[in-house]
Amino acid sequence: MPRPLSSPRLILAVLAGAAGVFAMLQSLISPVLPTIQADLGTSRSTVTWVLTAWLMSASVATPLLGRLGDSLGKRRTLLVALGAVSAGSLLAALAPNIGVLVAARVVQGLGGAVFPLAFGIVRDEFPGERVAPAIGSLSAVLAGGGGLGLVLSGPIETHLGWRWLFWIPMVAVALTAVLVRLLVPESPVRHRGRIDWRAALLLSGWLVALLTPVSRAGEWGWGSPSVLGLFALAAILFCCWIAVESRSADPLVDLRMMRLPAVWTTNAVAVLFGASMFAVTAFVPQFLQTPATAGYGFGLSVSEAGLLSLPMLAAMSVGGILSGALSTRVSPKAQLVVSALLSTVACAAFALLSDHPWEVATAGGVFGLGLGLAYAAMSTVIVRSVPAHRTGVATGMNANIRNIGGAIGTAVVATLITSNPLPGGLPRESGFTHGFILLTITSVVTVALAALVPAGRRRATAIARHAQPRSKSGRPH
Repeated sequence: MPRPLSSPRLILAVLAGAAGVFAMLQSLISPVLPTIQADLGTSRSTVTWVLTAWLMSASVATPLLGRLGDSLGKRRTLLVALGAVSAGSLLAALAPNIGVLVAARVVQGLGGAVFPLAFGIVRDEFPGERVAPAIGSLSAVLAGGGGLGLVLSGPIETHLGWRWLFWIPMVAVALTAVLVRLLVPESPVRHRGRIDWRAALLLSGWLVALLTPVSRAGEWGWGSPSVLGLFALAAILFCCWIAVESRSADPLVDLRMMRLPAVWTTNAVAVLFGASMFAVTAFVPQFLQTPATAGYGFGLSVSEAGLLSLPMLAAMSVGGILSGALSTRVSPKAQLVVSALLSTVACAAFALLSDHPWEVATAGGVFGLGLGLAYAAMSTVIVRSVPAHRTGVATGMNANIRNIGGAIGTAVVATLITSNPLPGGLPRESGFTHGFILLTITSVVTVALAALVPAGRRRATAIARHAQPRSKSGRPH
């Protein structure tokens, strides 16, 4: 089939629509879990699998489908990912019980590959000087979409019911898939290599073994045999995965590429940014919704707490756009350092200046600006630092590492917040304070790691040398 003749601007708009809808699904469901729990007659611990199942599925699918996109074509793989999101949304909207809903979220999670595939298409289709601004725009949509989910969740659930949180994305994703099919060309850059399914299975295994205890530790206990056993299993499978990938002539994830200074430092930053991002978006709304009878909090509804998230949402979008606009004058490294400093200030404000709703909203705006800059800068560093045929898997692993950091950060902060509740079961204010102080310390460490990111761009020849296919003996061809 001939390649569609579309302008870069139109391609970017379609990719932004695909990424934005999926980004909303990350945060759209979390605020209404109590409603879903009551409607489906399940327990609080069981209903949280709606989030856990999505996280594990997305974590496995993101690098795998990113790699398939590098090999089979990014547009084709993007259509598969969008089809999975739409099918999963349909199944979730019709779910008669919690088991079906959790299964539907697993299917939805396959759409996690939308992010790396969109970045890869941008690299393939845009002139070099327009790649960074386009990535900034996409990152603004990704960051803003997650915030928009928090804002829209309450009104949709109140006026239409929680099932419409799946009906609406299903229709939006299906329409976006049609536009992708018609307007986005198939990527000309491909890596013709076979998929090492042993490596894929081991990668999936250690990710699931790691994320399951991290997500469930608050319920099972950090020192429980289940948690410790799964951590041990994750370590074993991770070592086996490293061994297989190191010996593979055509690895699923090129470990030499992952050792590039620009890649490993950016991935280290991604872990800590993920921890802060997921924890803030999870627990700031809970703080706002805590009844004033607890001695703190404002007793806001889900919708009201979502409205107070608007400054964060707007600032995320501004940060992503600013990152692209400044890319020719301010290096991604400098942007990462600034974004980590903004995160430090915001988390300290959450901990110490939260007596009034406007203080929380202002801190959220500062945090959102830093997050928008960070999203775009991290993606720009990765895309600039790896060969074109490795863009999908490299950006997929960066997103995956951010998700792992998010799962760990959320679990640790949740433990601090819920460990010593008030007699009525509500968290103590000190729990939130300690959680946000921990995130402040995390952000300070992020500043130091961001300072290690190389400022310049590697020469293409150096990149190619690191990514050169290997023979069975492990030597470059």
